[in-house]
Amino acid sequence: MPIALFALTLSAFAIGTTEFVIVGLVPTIAQDLGVSLPSAGLLVSLYAAGVAVGAPVLTALTGRMNRKLVLLGLMALFIVGNLLAWQAPGYGSLITARILTGLAHGVFFSIGSTIATSLVSKDKEASAIAIMFTGLTVALVTGVPLGTWIGQNFGWRATFLVVSSLGLIALIGSALLVPNNLKKSAPATLGQQLKVLTHPRLLLVYLITILGYGGTFTAFTYLAPILQEVSDFGNNAVSLIMLVYGVSVAFGNIYGGKMADRMGPIRALTVIFSGLIAILLMLTLSAAHPIAAVLTVLIWGAFAFGNVPGLQVYVVQQAERFVPEAVDIASGLNIAAFNIGIALGSVIGGYVVDGMQLTDTAWMGAGIVALALALTRLSGHWDRQRESAVTAR
Repeated sequence: MPIALFALTLSAFAIGTTEFVIVGLVPTIAQDLGVSLPSAGLLVSLYAAGVAVGAPVLTALTGRMNRKLVLLGLMALFIVGNLLAWQAPGYGSLITARILTGLAHGVFFSIGSTIATSLVSKDKEASAIAIMFTGLTVALVTGVPLGTWIGQNFGWRATFLVVSSLGLIALIGSALLVPNNLKKSAPATLGQQLKVLTHPRLLLVYLITILGYGGTFTAFTYLAPILQEVSDFGNNAVSLIMLVYGVSVAFGNIYGGKMADRMGPIRALTVIFSGLIAILLMLTLSAAHPIAAVLTVLIWGAFAFGNVPGLQVYVVQQAERFVPEAVDIASGLNIAAFNIGIALGSVIGGYVVDGMQLTDTAWMGAGIVALALALTRLSGHWDRQRESAVTAR
């Protein structure tokens, strides 16, 4: 594998860290800026909204530009966004910083796969993409708990300064290692984009992604205050539990991919969504008991992100059936759907925290995932009907 791939991996690590580290810093930021927990939780939602807008819109606008120049521009925007967060004088400027960084995130993962595959031969394309996305997984395992620890011990601003430094290293690495003559995919026509956005079967998958992934964030956005205020853990313990959660996420992501390969995405998602519903309901009861809370969080991580491979595989399968000329667009829009789910889940969580108890975010999230499970079963039923109709011809 070319060394340029590792520049992309480092970029993915920095971007993944800045997206999810805010979860561990919600109580710290709320206290420092004098805002409520739901207001601090909006920093998760607005970042995700920036990703959801940036992925399809900015990718389309930069479709004809040199890929390396776009990559370097994105990392520069990422650095500026995190530096602005580091120096943000107040809540409003911190929101602006998060939205800017989210825009960079959206386009990076949209074009990153294309750049990764252009660096290798055809038979190594999947491995190249996997290497790049390893940065995101490693961010959840190490970057997020480390960033949370830095923020809790040296102030939340220090976390954003460290992340911007990682972005600078990734920018320099990309400038030196990524070649200039990267191939470009032909820009999608407006008709192709509209077909993806209006096809009912693809819209159903996007809704499953939004609900199935977003339900977790109703509670996950407020995991740190739950652990501090309900489970009665200190700051250092919260950082350690976030590390445990990250390890569990990495395991769940890998095993979820194997399940989707072995069982098919519908059956795999049925198992994972059912487990996620059960564990979120359990968290409602176990949060008040420290040992039980840690065990619940450990299991939760595996189910929370185990649905990602199945959801992404399923949208590609559906696109190949119904819009084969726009599979890349359909896949990219599912990335936007993941982040719409994050935004929706964290906003709903904010309303729950504002009017109810912190632990109520867990059962509310379970209800959202239950909707995703019902839609998954419906989509699987329609798949079987279609296959039967094709066989009968």
